[in-house]
Amino acid sequence: MNASLRITEIFYSLQGEANTVGLPTVFIRLTGCPLRCQYCDTAYAFSGGMIYQLDEILQEVKSHSAKYVTVTGGEPLAQPDCVHLLKALCDQGYEVSLETSGALDISEVDPRVVRVMDLKTPGSNEMNKNLLDNIAELNSHDQVKFVICNEEDYQWSRELSREYALEDKVSDVLFSPSKDELEPRQLAQWILRDKLNVRMQLQLHKYLWGDEPGH
Repeated sequence: MNASLRITEIFYSLQGEANTVGLPTVFIRLTGCPLRCQYCDTAYAFSGGMIYQLDEILQEVKSHSAKYVTVTGGEPLAQPDCVHLLKALCDQGYEVSLETSGALDISEVDPRVVRVMDLKTPGSNEMNKNLLDNIAELNSHDQVKFVICNEEDYQWSRELSREYALEDKVSDVLFSPSKDELEPRQLAQWILRDKLNVRMQLQLHKYLWGDEPGH
């Protein structure tokens, strides 16, 4: 497969989110994103980057001797060859996850990949980009994430989770407070008050390294 992708960075760090949080992981950050969420912390990946051939990417990943690989962005699926990269990583035996906004079709993603789909809340200013048909494509090892900026976001996320029975459909429903916009304790109180069966998450990498690229 003669695939090539524009990549902002490949780095080795601790997973900061989702249900493999804390585990050593290789991150492949693809360049480009059609969304402009107001809280975005990876705007440096909107443009630039370098072209890598698929074999070059696989060689770099192998050099870190990690079990887990996360393909992220930007929005990885904005590059058509992303699906070939994901398949190749799975074929190499890695535990592969994809961080995607849910704004682009996920149906062509290899079913071995754990898709972490970040549905956009009202507070993101990009809610209209959600492709809700993607929910039907999710399976029991996938995850759905909501970045929550305020109580309106929380209520929206709670109701959408109930409408689509996400707790029964995917392995984890992730509620994450938007850093510097919502106090984590407040989100925890709402979750406990409403007895939601969701996983609250804080972004471990931000507590360790702030917003530094490469982490």
